[in-house]
Amino acid sequence: MFSKVLIVDDLGSINQGVASVLQTLNVGTVVQAQYCDEAYLKLKKAKLDKAPFNLLITDLSFKSDHREQEFTSGESLVEAIREDFTELKIIVYSIEDKTQTVKKLLDLGVDAYVCKGRRGLLELQQALGEVYNGKKYLSKEVSHALSQKSEMEIEDFDIELIRQLSLGYSQDQISKLFKESNVYPNSLSSIEKRLNRLRLQFNANNAIHLVSIVKDLGLI
Repeated sequence: MFSKVLIVDDLGSINQGVASVLQTLNVGTVVQAQYCDEAYLKLKKAKLDKAPFNLLITDLSFKSDHREQEFTSGESLVEAIREDFTELKIIVYSIEDKTQTVKKLLDLGVDAYVCKGRRGLLELQQALGEVYNGKKYLSKEVSHALSQKSEMEIEDFDIELIRQLSLGYSQDQISKLFKESNVYPNSLSSIEKRLNRLRLQFNANNAIHLVSIVKDLGLI
């Protein structure tokens, strides 16, 4: 089993629950952190001391307080460490179950995604065994969502387009923004056609309804 594990969650009770699972599995060293910046520094120091962590277990959502943080979410922490800690195994343990978020984290090389809930700690224990043996693990909730191949799937361009709409930008403004950012297609007519297709695809009455549906699906 893993010999040195870092747990990152801003709730001490969650940290203790995860630590208890690790103790039952006879993990040698368990270190806790309640801030992503704190976790980042612990990972760096351990590497410099030639006593690196084998596993990181992190939440995604962290409430802000009086301490100014460079990394404000578990997602930003994972993005920051992935290149420098290629051997580090990562398990996300979060209540967040948005498909797009899970896909992004898997692309970043996360080894397991466990949903918090009534069976969360039991699933976490199972995930620990799978990841230790070089396998991937996903909670059933997110695994089912990711395995569904349906007409609800959209491209990254579509997600960005709808995200800009959700920020209140008009189609003309989005066209100009995409041109400035070298995002293609960026002509006004192309954007209009894409939005029309998306409205039909999601059975949306208008752009506002489309944004609402896509948000409910957790795609933005």
